[in-house]
Amino acid sequence: MITNLVLATALALAPSPGFSWSVQPSGPKGPTGRDYFSYAAAPGATIQDTVGITNRGTEKLTFKVYATDAFNTADGSFALLTADRKPDDVGSWITLNKRTFTVKPGKRVDVPFTVRVPKNATPGDHSGGVLAAVTQQETTGGGQKVNVDRRVAARLHLRVNGPTTSALKVDRITASHDGPLVGNRKVKVSYRVTNTGNIRLTARAHVYTEALFTWPQGTPADRDIPELLPGSSYTFTDEISGVLPAGPLKAAVRLTPSDPGGLSPTRLSPTTRSITFWAVPWVVLGVVVVVGLLLIRRRLPSRR
Repeated sequence: MITNLVLATALALAPSPGFSWSVQPSGPKGPTGRDYFSYAAAPGATIQDTVGITNRGTEKLTFKVYATDAFNTADGSFALLTADRKPDDVGSWITLNKRTFTVKPGKRVDVPFTVRVPKNATPGDHSGGVLAAVTQQETTGGGQKVNVDRRVAARLHLRVNGPTTSALKVDRITASHDGPLVGNRKVKVSYRVTNTGNIRLTARAHVYTEALFTWPQGTPADRDIPELLPGSSYTFTDEISGVLPAGPLKAAVRLTPSDPGGLSPTRLSPTTRSITFWAVPWVVLGVVVVVGLLLIRRRLPSRR
């Protein structure tokens, strides 16, 4: 089975223009304007909510509605488990009285669901999504028939009350320089960011280089780190231009984290990781060697 997934309230589009739908948080009177589901609850709590599924196409569609767990992909994107994988976290805490709905074109169905937080749920963030899927059989270019499972999801984040740890770790940092023998060089800094806490975090990264005595080198690079779920990692590579080949240099990454859920009571502390590497001033060294050889030659006694 091939799976297509679109998150939040975006549309899932098939080759047919009449095949599209949206999924969004809703309520007794329809969509509530929320971008995603977000809760804070104690272990053992029960939460009632509603997801709205709108058929925006011109064909009648039958949806399978269910919940599952989220994870970060290798490129840092937010993703949900495929239909053949069983959730074991927040996706398994969500139940629906009915899972299959047929919706006419231009109509919406509001589906109630229940979140039952286990009494032994661990503190911190638990992320998943509520999905509406349509499965169709299609033929590949080679004539093979496959089932294509197209899914649209609304994100769901639940923070279980208790001690929280907010921490981003920078590890596996490397630095390499490239450029002309004379003049400025470019330095590439690669680093892995891991969420070692128990709440989801974003961050602002500031990447810079320094020579001896904290002499700034080059133009620093800044980027936004996408939302990382607890335990997730992603590797970034940034380029710093205008770095002089000044011998031993320090490349550093400074992360300023933030809580996208806005639930952290205190300001999160920045963290910095650095590495020392060499940008060899070959021209200067060559001149020194040549001058040294000339001085040695002048001091050597002449033979006649």
